[in-house]
Amino acid sequence: MRANVNLFWILTVFLAIVATVYGFWSAAESPIGQPEWAGMIAISLTAVLSAFIAFYLGRVHKAQGAELPEDRLDANIDDGDAELGFFSPWSWWPIMLAGAAALMFLGLAIGVWICFIAVGLGLISLVGWVYEYYRGNFAR
Repeated sequence: MRANVNLFWILTVFLAIVATVYGFWSAAESPIGQPEWAGMIAISLTAVLSAFIAFYLGRVHKAQGAELPEDRLDANIDDGDAELGFFSPWSWWPIMLAGAAALMFLGLAIGVWICFIAVGLGLISLVGWVYEYYRGNFAR
């Protein structure tokens, strides 16, 4: 995480320099001598947001106390490998739920009546996904 903090501080300094150069350059190119405000403000705010991220990551790293596996030179790849949970590789319910979400957005774009079909399909898919280990071949 220490590398991430340093990277974001470097990015902050780079963006601040770029915003300054952009402001002077756009003022020099402008016929009325004023900088192009939208670009300069956007680059400056990107520098500020990068500084926020660097500050936050620095505080988290300091409060954490211990070194992360990514920061140690003697760490193995498996040291930073956390348990992600249990996933069903054969399950079709997530695809059905994604289809219901796609229908919902389609209904918002085209016609509200499609949303009613999407809600029904989404509820059936969600119940099927939650209870897929209570029935059938994989019941516990």
